[in-house]
Amino acid sequence: MCGITGWIDYAGLGPDAPAVAEKMNNEHVHRGPDGSGTWLSRYAVIAHRRLSVIDIENGAQPMVLPTAADSPSASGVRLVLSYNGELYNYAELRRELAVRGHRFRTSSDTEVVLRAWAEWGVGAVERFNGIFAFAVWDETAQTLWLVRDHLGVKPLHYHHRGERLIFGSEAKSVLAHPDVDTAVDEDGLRQLLVPLLKFPGTSPYRGVSEVLPGQVLEFSRRGVRTTRYWDVRDVLSRRAGTEDLDDAVEELRSLLHDTVARQTVADVPLGTFLSGGLDSSAITAITGALPQRDGIRSFSVDFTDAAGTGDSRSALDRRYAREAADFIGSDHSSIVLDSALLADRSVRDATVRARDLPNGFGDLDMSLLLLCRAVREHATVALSGEAADEILGGYLWFQDPTAVWAETFPWIADSPAHGYLQQRMLSTIDPALVEQLDITGQLRDAYTTALGGLTHDPALSAAERRHREIISLAVTHFLPTLLDRKDRLSMAAGLEVRVPFCDHRIVEHVVTLSRHIHNAGGREKGVLRDAVRDLLPASVVDRTKSPYPTSPDPAYARLLQEHLTAVLADPPDGLRDIFAPQVLDARRRGDAARAHGLVSNFENEVILNFASWLRQYTPHLAL
Repeated sequence: MCGITGWIDYAGLGPDAPAVAEKMNNEHVHRGPDGSGTWLSRYAVIAHRRLSVIDIENGAQPMVLPTAADSPSASGVRLVLSYNGELYNYAELRRELAVRGHRFRTSSDTEVVLRAWAEWGVGAVERFNGIFAFAVWDETAQTLWLVRDHLGVKPLHYHHRGERLIFGSEAKSVLAHPDVDTAVDEDGLRQLLVPLLKFPGTSPYRGVSEVLPGQVLEFSRRGVRTTRYWDVRDVLSRRAGTEDLDDAVEELRSLLHDTVARQTVADVPLGTFLSGGLDSSAITAITGALPQRDGIRSFSVDFTDAAGTGDSRSALDRRYAREAADFIGSDHSSIVLDSALLADRSVRDATVRARDLPNGFGDLDMSLLLLCRAVREHATVALSGEAADEILGGYLWFQDPTAVWAETFPWIADSPAHGYLQQRMLSTIDPALVEQLDITGQLRDAYTTALGGLTHDPALSAAERRHREIISLAVTHFLPTLLDRKDRLSMAAGLEVRVPFCDHRIVEHVVTLSRHIHNAGGREKGVLRDAVRDLLPASVVDRTKSPYPTSPDPAYARLLQEHLTAVLADPPDGLRDIFAPQVLDARRRGDAARAHGLVSNFENEVILNFASWLRQYTPHLAL
């Protein structure tokens, strides 16, 4: 994986363009530790940081396609590409392009993307199977295109004003441009105060937007124009899946095997994340069984447990991960994190910096970063099980009636299905600010908009329609937070993570299946359990969904309190403008925080994350 950045200015680039481009590009050094490059013309700067995965010797970027000899382009350049991602069907496309007369000078998928664009233009995207975010500059037509993959696995941000458009993989590279300020207005702060909900196409930073999943953005002298080439709501609205369970199981099994086979192609060491849950175990088992692979390395996260109870989430994962690894025959490593390292201030700062956001989830984020750092010592690429729960209805809020029928996003409904995180967040905020921001009204409007693009077959029952609505909400507004988290924290460690369940073919097959097939055998994700039952021990196949683990060690909570007390003794500017004074005073005194739910010590974690963000980004809070 890599980092891309640059800008277009039809007024012409200034003399400081090379220095600014270098500064922006260096914000992505973690995404591309193996090399960098910059291409400049009169109106365009295209830059790239590279993590070498395929064709290590010859895949340098930006990659240029020359013009024909009779081209009017004075530079002799037709197209320039800066590409972040993996194209899993690049071998087939390469053969097709060769038949059409293209002559390749590298074996990289980057050149396939470049020549596919030259051959088919924007229509090339509909042929792509992969995870990607890329920029194509047409020097002859003086036009830029920004493109993002179907599910939005790879990030892509931009800032547009007048004749200039600035872009980058991460917001930090866009913010590094001198004409973009780090301002957060009321809309941005509303986003930061709603955990586990993505507002599509936006960022908390004023003027910084995201290219949507499945979207192509075109920027020319005429301005900005966007089109969607893929949208899960279109899939749900127009398609009905098979009602035959055996057919659904067989198709899912076939797609999983094909997808994993494609996603294990790499010229560098590869491993898998193995938590002991159904999703990651399925991916690990299929990877290990591939005939072209001689075994597989797997990795899980674990924590020191001074409480010694043995019944924490991490202890359960430890047991199931070992059972799965023994059954699969993977070379398994359990990465044990002690509380002192987990609570280290530099680790928190690194996670906030990696995500460009303060509203992460404390030790859940920090442990993932540390896990990725440990995995990177053994592998450059890892496969993970994200998205299975969203496309197959695996979460409790797909089943809990209170959450299902709430007239809001079900994971933030007033129910036990997700630990009341939204209510806990708002309870820490200054009440006057809560009233000013009208977060309840914002959520209501966002929910109405989210359902607006979905239509239903009138023959569907009310329960079936609602099931499809929740899948749509999950894919468009919940999954993006998890994909962004995994991409940012893995890339901060120089590790590329691939997510087979995000293959758009699997998504299109699975989301159109009925609720009955999703829950085959009376269990959530029943169709997936049936598809991989022969590959895993029964204990793992039949395991109940378990959230990502949090540290059970009381020592971590004590270290967290010590850190918080020190921070609140000299809080950064802005912290007391956001959080209720009585909450900060209580936290400083060490009054007990609630330690139950999805995130232990949630209130303390949130305050520390915001303090880190305010200190590192010094945002202007335009409230």
